[in-house]
Amino acid sequence: MGAFSEGPDETVRLTAWVRGQVQGVGFRWWVRARALELGLVGSATNLRDRRVEVIAEGPRALCERLLELLQAPGTPGRVSGVVERWSEPRGDLVDFLER
Repeated sequence: MGAFSEGPDETVRLTAWVRGQVQGVGFRWWVRARALELGLVGSATNLRDRRVEVIAEGPRALCERLLELLQAPGTPGRVSGVVERWSEPRGDLVDFLER
């Protein structure tokens, strides 16, 4: 078992691809606000295929909370699905950016 999957306080990297009506509706700004509230670092980036890629690093429990929020009612626009990938943190992020 990798270090990124050992417990709720373990630092992890979450990459989530969010599809639906999520561009041009304030979604990236909303994700950044939620991530900063949780104390996470990373980015929310519009992709050319109309998805938004969310990268977040921090404690596993807080990244899981962000993932829940991405799929919960109340997000800007309309989320039709989220694909997630968990990995080791890179430690190269210092803020949460909208791209």
